Amino acid sequence: MTSAKSTVRAFLEHLAARETDAAIALLDDEVVWRNTGLPTFEGKRVHAMLRDMESRGIGFEVRWHHVASSGRVVLTDRTDVIKAGPWGTSFHVRGTFEVRDGKIVLWDDAFSWLELLASGVMGLGRILTDRS
Repeated sequence: MTSAKSTVRAFLEHLAARETDAAIALLDDEVVWRNTGLPTFEGKRVHAMLRDMESRGIGFEVRWHHVASSGRVVLTDRTDVIKAGPWGTSFHVRGTFEVRDGKIVLWDDAFSWLELLASGVMGLGRILTDRS
């Protein structure tokens, strides 16, 4: 039996490797995905969003800082990197996952919108600087 912590690690690593189907296989059909300040998405809508990100060529990387678990709950402290073409942003994320029967049933990420926006603007600045 796979631990909750290894399920979460595998899920995010599959996303980073653009192995979307493998990542989705680790999500419960009724998964709940929450992000700071955004609407909550559930079930097959989450699966569709992840497939859409892949089809648009949006890249994802995870830089692990800490992972802790207790039973079915996994807490992650990480930096997420999102790339779209030459643009990229990185920001600190604290995630809470709940795993039941080897599947993620809750994915709840908290982050600072200010940090995300500042990093995104810096990413845009790098693009403009590289063109001159």
